[in-house]
Amino acid sequence: MLQTRWLGRVWYNDAQAVQRALFANTLEQYFLLLEHPSVYTLGVRADLKNILVDPVNVGAEMIRADRGGDVTYHGPGQLVGYPILNVPDEADRTPKYVYRLEKLIIDVLAELGLVNAGRLDGYPGVWVDPRGDNPRKICAIGVKITRNRSMHGFALNVKTDLSMFSHIVPCGIADKPVTSLENEGISVSMEEVVDAFVRLGAMAFDDGTFFHQSVGFHRYERPGQMSDRGLEPGRVVVQTPPVGENYRSSLSKRMDRAGLNAEHFLTIGSRKPDWLRAKANMGPEYRGVKRTMRKFSLSTVCEEAGCPNIFECWADGTATFMINGEDCTRACSFCLVRTNHPAPLDPMEPTRVAEAVKEMNLAFAVVTAVARDDLSDGGAGAFAATIREIRRLSPGTGVEVLISDCKGDSDSLNKVFDARPDVLDHNLETVARLQYVVRPSASYARSLSVLARAKEAGLVTKSSLIAGMGETKEELTSSLRDLASIGCDIVTIGQYLRPTVNHFPVARWITPEEFHELAQVGEGLGIGHVEASPMVRSSYHAKSSFGAIASSVPLLRV
Repeated sequence: MLQTRWLGRVWYNDAQAVQRALFANTLEQYFLLLEHPSVYTLGVRADLKNILVDPVNVGAEMIRADRGGDVTYHGPGQLVGYPILNVPDEADRTPKYVYRLEKLIIDVLAELGLVNAGRLDGYPGVWVDPRGDNPRKICAIGVKITRNRSMHGFALNVKTDLSMFSHIVPCGIADKPVTSLENEGISVSMEEVVDAFVRLGAMAFDDGTFFHQSVGFHRYERPGQMSDRGLEPGRVVVQTPPVGENYRSSLSKRMDRAGLNAEHFLTIGSRKPDWLRAKANMGPEYRGVKRTMRKFSLSTVCEEAGCPNIFECWADGTATFMINGEDCTRACSFCLVRTNHPAPLDPMEPTRVAEAVKEMNLAFAVVTAVARDDLSDGGAGAFAATIREIRRLSPGTGVEVLISDCKGDSDSLNKVFDARPDVLDHNLETVARLQYVVRPSASYARSLSVLARAKEAGLVTKSSLIAGMGETKEELTSSLRDLASIGCDIVTIGQYLRPTVNHFPVARWITPEEFHELAQVGEGLGIGHVEASPMVRSSYHAKSSFGAIASSVPLLRV
């Protein structure tokens, strides 16, 4: 079965990280479909003379790629397809694969109403009126095949700004113009084009069956954000979220766009089933953890996010430290942590966390943080400093960090990776369809890319999914497949609990039996350990989860 994904608008480096992970960690057949923000990419044989302007001056990036071909442009209104497929080991396999890809594109264009598209001898890609006096390139192709697996793919101009091609010699071809579906008089939506590629792609490269996940097509943009892919790398943004009725109105609009009817969800006062009732245990161990946190002036996500497991975990002498302040720059619709303009970082906080870890004699420490999009590195430096300080004062303690996406900035992420935590945790949170509703400043593709980059850096990776937000079992399974396919080692799955009336509502209560089944599905897909039950949260049983896979991973600290 072909796994097809519409990922919306995705930064080129994020898409490349996901591609590399799918290539390296699975033999699943994937077809990634997306748009890129404006970027010029250079193939391995690119001639720099074919770049006619400084890309920065026209609002674009320039990135070297390991695909074939010369320079080309990707941007909004252009459908980019990345098939990560198993390619038979046969003579002339690359030309044959390209031929099949060209045929798929020609068939899609014919279905959309462009019947005069075809091949032009001596020129890869798909052309309009290839046998006429004025052949025009509508789709570029650049692929890489290694170890019988494909990467990279095609870029089809749907409603692309064709003026961006005037700043380069597209594909190194100076005497032939570039066109688009819109330019050829074919008025179709991106959703229609994606639908055609999903259906025909499954027949062209698999047995005709597919499972499709989509982040959706109805998005709005505001300064500092781009739809479906989160905040721009390097852009400093602090949200000023709506509150009260305005907050509920904003959330309601996003739910409408995702096809969610709030009337079908549970009310805030709906009675919880017995399996969701946590017992309060405020014994000496609980009080001891609380005294330690107050002594060192530290915050915990246990308190800030209203975790239902606080009594169990604190009674066990464990807590999840929350660094970088108590105010978050994002406004996820499921989270109780306050959204506000944060205070400056406290340079002594990493040392205080380490001192608390030492005083509590923790064998395993978990550190998370609010999102800090106001900082150039997204708070990554503080994570690295905290890891180093814990190791300095408690060298035998394991360290797990739950990080934000750092806006996808490689330098920021590498600060954390280079500190070598024992577990690198970044949460996917929910299925592709609900991403924009649940966490409008993040993206499905970017979260996968953070985990993929961490895995590529040699770290144990972990993620979390929230159940009961209106997703289907098939969608949860698909997201588990995506996490398994990029090499994620540990996944936690728990029941969503609505913090306040202003937050996203609960769709339904998931039974313990359903959670058990999800754990079996995830581990069957290749995830090393899945912790799934109604009360599970990201850091729940963190030490034992790491222990469950520790024997199967190499020593990671350097």
